[in-house]
Amino acid sequence: MASVTFDSVTRHYPGTDRPALDALNLAVEDGEFMVLVGPSGCGKTTTLRMLAGLEPVDAGQIYIGDTDVTATDPGHRDVAMVFQNYALYPHMTVAQNMGFALKVAKTPKAEIRARVAEAAQLLGLAELLARKPKDLSGGERQRVAMGRAIVRRPQVFLMDEPLSNLDAMLRVQTRNQIAELQRRLGITTVYVTHDQVEAMTMGDRVAVLRDGVLQQCAPPRELYRTPANVFVAGFIGSPAMNLFTVPVVDGTVSLGGYHIGVPREISAAATQLVVGIRPEHLQIADRGIGVEVDFVEELGADTYLYGTTVDPQTSQSVVARVPGNTEVRRGARLSLGFDATDLHFFGAEGARIG
Repeated sequence: MASVTFDSVTRHYPGTDRPALDALNLAVEDGEFMVLVGPSGCGKTTTLRMLAGLEPVDAGQIYIGDTDVTATDPGHRDVAMVFQNYALYPHMTVAQNMGFALKVAKTPKAEIRARVAEAAQLLGLAELLARKPKDLSGGERQRVAMGRAIVRRPQVFLMDEPLSNLDAMLRVQTRNQIAELQRRLGITTVYVTHDQVEAMTMGDRVAVLRDGVLQQCAPPRELYRTPANVFVAGFIGSPAMNLFTVPVVDGTVSLGGYHIGVPREISAAATQLVVGIRPEHLQIADRGIGVEVDFVEELGADTYLYGTTVDPQTSQSVVARVPGNTEVRRGARLSLGFDATDLHFFGAEGARIG
């Protein structure tokens, strides 16, 4: 096991205007489960491939432990990768797939059998070792792909959206298994996903990327409570945080006709703010943000109210997450109250200021 360090790492593909990864500085601790998350094209898979040695580094250095592996061949980096599409050999059994890398490395047969049996026991595959991939479910195939990585006993696991081909229920089950397995093995893991729910439930820390630039790296709870900028605020959380761009007038801002006092240290430095409030922190009240409901989405335990603020000058979209037994019809006008401590303030350029 070992730590992983990206030191000002840059990758710029020929013919593109901006780098796919721009001066990334990121330290993954020994035994940590680090999740890279962001929208498509943000640079997360490029980061993983550079760590694996599958993409060249245009600038900066990558370290595994204290060793600079920037120019090291992929086969000598002692990492194991789990892919999105499983990449299993269809003509081989589960046991043969899991032990193939060890066979290529000329590991003694007895040791291969022992390692495969141990990994199969961990993953619940002991009864499936004689089967071939075509006889397995999607979740079982993914566990075989993980088993192939585990038997190698690498310093670092790399996982590139390994759950995206699974249905919703199986994805929840498998992500819990992966997180628990990583904690039992204690192997440093870098995990790539575009699903922020997956990132928040699995990672010790989560690194949020956008357009090749690291936006914030923090534990899931910190990302949720104190997002560093508007992008992180809008990306982390489901439904996304409500963000209102409003002018500051006499130390207050108006949301749907409801005037809110802004802390003096914030209002003194800005004439326009982005004010954020999460949907789950809004509730129907006698006083609050005036909203006209455009759509009601009933999900059982929760109901999502989608609407627009009742303000002719700054009408903006808003969503509230309220209890499932709340009865609201489309077209209704109501007020959404909140606790002032749940507000987030961002400057006009997007950075957090309070």
